[in-house]
Amino acid sequence: MAENNPFPGENNTGHVWDDNLRELSNPPPRWWMIGFWLSLLFVVVYTTLYPSWPIGQQATPGLLGWTQIQEFERRVAQVEARRAPFEEQIANLSAEEIIADPGLLQYTLASAKVLYGDYCAACHGSGGQGNPSYPVLADDDWLYGGSIARIKESITNGRRGAMTAHADLLTEAEVDALSTWVVELAEGGEGSAEGWDLYRAKACNACHGEAADGVLATLPDGEIVTVGAANLTDGIWRFEPGGYESARHTILYGVNQQGVPQTRDAVMPAFGTVARVDDVEVRKLSPEDIKKLAIYVHQLGGGS
Repeated sequence: MAENNPFPGENNTGHVWDDNLRELSNPPPRWWMIGFWLSLLFVVVYTTLYPSWPIGQQATPGLLGWTQIQEFERRVAQVEARRAPFEEQIANLSAEEIIADPGLLQYTLASAKVLYGDYCAACHGSGGQGNPSYPVLADDDWLYGGSIARIKESITNGRRGAMTAHADLLTEAEVDALSTWVVELAEGGEGSAEGWDLYRAKACNACHGEAADGVLATLPDGEIVTVGAANLTDGIWRFEPGGYESARHTILYGVNQQGVPQTRDAVMPAFGTVARVDDVEVRKLSPEDIKKLAIYVHQLGGGS
């Protein structure tokens, strides 16, 4: 084909298509060749200084001795050094003092948000809205009280709800009457006199309180005494979807009752208890982390 090259004075290979499309044979630009050789030099220098070439289960260590683990540890140390003054204050101050300090509170909430996402969001939702059948933390309805002390107590020791299964203790008519009465209260009604009489006759007030609001007593400092029984007078249902059938199910099968297959499950793990692993004390969360989370949850629901 070269002997029939229609462009004999041009530096091409002689390959011509469609009369004028041809393959040229020009060298690359000088800047491109310089970049090419510099890139090769960079590879040689980089692989000499840093871990690069695999040899068995390891890689060449490099003259600098740099590793990703060392870099990670260095960065973590930098972060911990920045956090240290705040963490020291959190360890030494009470939750109330932390809340009173806007700057420290902002740091605490930011730090606790990460802890909340790791340990709490799976059950209580990313914003405290509560996943199905788990308590909402973004309202002011508290089963065990919403003070900082009570929230810390819940996180540290966990909670395990308890309600007796009444399937063998009540007649169908009594279950129906109590379920209907609970719905009346939840919808803002006063509840029938017959319902109140049955409520007290069956000792429901021993856990839910005389006013059916879950409060057994109120202490002089405003702290409430409760066993975690639900407030029956508001429209908040501990177990979805709420309503007559939900109330009836809870009355019949209770909460956390052994040997009752249809019982409600209501268990929160303890995050502050200490266990021993290989003679080392281990806990899920430190006291400082629990304090942070208590403040975070308190702020979500407005506390009490």
